[in-house]
Amino acid sequence: MSNARANILARLRANVAKTPIELDRRFESPDWSRDERIEQFCKAMRSVKTEVHQVNENDWQDKLADLVKEKKLKNLLYAPAGPLADKIESAWKKHDGLPELITREVDVDGWKEELFFDVDAAITSTRSAIAEVGAMILWPTPEEPRTFSLVPPIHIAVVEADKLHNTFSDAIATEKWHEGMPTNALLISGPSKSADIEQTLAYGVHGPVELVVLLIQ
Repeated sequence: MSNARANILARLRANVAKTPIELDRRFESPDWSRDERIEQFCKAMRSVKTEVHQVNENDWQDKLADLVKEKKLKNLLYAPAGPLADKIESAWKKHDGLPELITREVDVDGWKEELFFDVDAAITSTRSAIAEVGAMILWPTPEEPRTFSLVPPIHIAVVEADKLHNTFSDAIATEKWHEGMPTNALLISGPSKSADIEQTLAYGVHGPVELVVLLIQ
């Protein structure tokens, strides 16, 4: 390191050490109850055209079955080794006329064309969610890779209300992100959208055109 750079860094460190740290009270976490977090999360998600359904732990899979029928899907991509598999498979045994459940246990390069052109929808779990801004946190795994939530035209996500955080900083602190993170973390707040130079908003340009959330309360 050059002497000049070392001197600059030394002065910066000295100034930081002398500067008292004061928290800006405007950015403290809201004092929301569980019900208020749920209300805020649903309001924020729906404001950006996310379809939110409030369900319960025992029968969310039946609501899923109803939704895929209503949307007339021909298939649904899921993770047989993922946390949602047992409930999904039980619903498919229980109900008639549901779309085909599909999965591929090969690298995406081995079925890229099918993934991009033949898969109607995919379902994933979520790590948690943020009430303040209406966003879900996904940490992709080998069982549920990020392609599940980024490529198919419809993404169905299951969120647990007990894992709703007030703010993003609350999520980072409570979940202790500093102790280890995946190679990528996804924050999803609505269906894919983009605007051109004339500010014309279009959905589904770079990812799912529909986002459906099953919020387990």
